[in-house]
Amino acid sequence: MHGKRDIIHNMKEITCILPVAGIGKRLQPHTFTMPKVLLPVAGKPILGYLIEYIRNLGINRIVFITGHLGNKIVEFVQTKYRELDSVFVKQEEFLGLGYAISLAEEHVNGPVFINLGDTLIEADTRHLIKDGISWIALKEVDDPRRFGVAITDGTGIITKVIEKPQDFLSRQALCGVYFLNNSRLLFSCLKTLINTGKRTRNEFQLTDAIEMMIEKGEKILGIPAKIWFDCGKVETLLETNRYLLEKNRPSVPSLPTVVINEPAFIDPSAQLRNCVIGPFVSIGKNVSMSNVIVQNSIINDNANVKNIVLTDSVIGYSAFLAGNLQKINLGDASRISLMGEEDTFF
Repeated sequence: MHGKRDIIHNMKEITCILPVAGIGKRLQPHTFTMPKVLLPVAGKPILGYLIEYIRNLGINRIVFITGHLGNKIVEFVQTKYRELDSVFVKQEEFLGLGYAISLAEEHVNGPVFINLGDTLIEADTRHLIKDGISWIALKEVDDPRRFGVAITDGTGIITKVIEKPQDFLSRQALCGVYFLNNSRLLFSCLKTLINTGKRTRNEFQLTDAIEMMIEKGEKILGIPAKIWFDCGKVETLLETNRYLLEKNRPSVPSLPTVVINEPAFIDPSAQLRNCVIGPFVSIGKNVSMSNVIVQNSIINDNANVKNIVLTDSVIGYSAFLAGNLQKINLGDASRISLMGEEDTFF
């Protein structure tokens, strides 16, 4: 029945593996000095949302696979989440997700929950975990060639997984969130891949290990993710920020010379003057802003921004940005084209 094992009476048996070693190339220059999982959305680092999601599932043991700027991840977790049963494993070689997961083997005894470090989902999964049912979160996409995909049978059981197929085989993309009851078989399959040098796209893929598990008779259910955000690039980072602001609706301060169009997040330490903020704006700690109109943007800690109109932007930590406010006396039927835009009428 959908890969069902014994009911898990003690959630302490489950270990989460959280791969957070990525360099975050698509989010540069922000990731030159900050791991992408520590970039904030709606007032909190991505990693904070991930840890709270994992804990809400009843899982308290997390193995963090660290790499790029890993010391900052260790510091964040040990400062903010001291009560977690945390293990940190440094990834020295970047040989693919399958290789990264294999590094956690000695720290895992029972079932394993895997959540990629830049992936946030919402799905009905807690009862499946308690019932010991193995599953992978799936989401239908328009272009499946950019993802690992799954093929399922009529009952939802996954019959095949393929990493970034160039032929159209399925629209069901793997979201990067997995619960696998039989962790011994998982690590055995990963070891086989690595020992035999079997790579896909020159990397040891987790999807290849899961495909091997399925071939050995493991039953894994494909479950639909209601919400899926891959926070790996600026556009999806801002999309995630919008969604979480709309969902959580944080309270905002009353500031005398500031108009706030909610939803927005403004840290209490931020200094704002003569601004129009929002909607969908997150402003971090000790930010200084004056004469700014901003929407759909993230302004990170200690940034100084003035005299500018911003949209669809991410401003880095301690960045300084100053625009040039113009004073214009514009007559009737006048036309001004800014930033090289063509004078077009519809």
